[in-house]
Amino acid sequence: VHISIPGAADQDQTAFSMTKREAERLIAASDIPHAILRPGFVVAPAAYGGSAMLRALAALPLDLPANESGTIFQPVAVEDISATMAWLAGRDIDDAAVSAVTWDLMQPQKVTLSGVIEQFRFAFGTADYPRLTMPALMLDLGAKLGDLANRLGWMPPMRSTAIAELRRGVTGDPQSWMEATAIVPRTISQMAGQRSATIQDKWFARLFLIKALMIASLAIFWIASGFIALVISFPATKAILVAHGFSQTIAAPFAAVTSLMDISIGFLIAFRRSCAAGLIAGIVLSLGYMAGTAMLTPDLWIEPLGALVKTGPAIVLMIVALLTLDNR
Repeated sequence: VHISIPGAADQDQTAFSMTKREAERLIAASDIPHAILRPGFVVAPAAYGGSAMLRALAALPLDLPANESGTIFQPVAVEDISATMAWLAGRDIDDAAVSAVTWDLMQPQKVTLSGVIEQFRFAFGTADYPRLTMPALMLDLGAKLGDLANRLGWMPPMRSTAIAELRRGVTGDPQSWMEATAIVPRTISQMAGQRSATIQDKWFARLFLIKALMIASLAIFWIASGFIALVISFPATKAILVAHGFSQTIAAPFAAVTSLMDISIGFLIAFRRSCAAGLIAGIVLSLGYMAGTAMLTPDLWIEPLGALVKTGPAIVLMIVALLTLDNR
């Protein structure tokens, strides 16, 4: 069984779609019994990837640009894909009727991308909220930022490939699949509206896009603070330490080491594999800064800009980022 993508081969433009189609060609050319399944936009109880992004758009006051909103987007329930797999597994391996099949798995009714999002809005109770339509330029910029995040090991749903596939649309003809298996696919209203969204659904949808902002802002915060202290304001950093009792010989290396620690934490947070370690290190180091300052330079706690007081909320933000790192 090969899980492929719907659509005509002459519409394939990305490496993702072309490799899927090449696998189809190789399998079809072989003599082994096979089923090539081309599911539409998959909707599952658990949100992941593009499904999570559409849930986020439904929960937030945002609309996609008009061209993307009008794209045909035929969805399919993950339960219908599972039922198809189970049906195939129950067939005899020598059954000629299913020894070489290619099926589109999706609801037969045509629906646009905005129509899919609207069903999630109905479940979230946000259908009547005022919304801001994002310009196409913002969507393209988000895709480029997603490509950059992907190079750091992250798997954002908004990348150039994903946007190209979104603009292509998700459409096909499921009649042969429905006739062969007698499966009546769920519609998007049944998938998204089969139960009212719970508070955990709403929290996830609202926080999904904010999670990326949290990680990016924390990485930039640590790298920028360390860089400023080490390069731009290094004399001032040393002067503050000297003014609070550090000797000239200790102040410079101490300022350099702590600045490099800050920069290192920022880079650890930026990469997916090391993000958790970076967040934990940031929390520990921040607590160390607060404790050390309380003992050595307590007057900094009441300085006008309240830099140390703001460390507490930064620690809380890192804890939130750490708790929301899981993708699945």
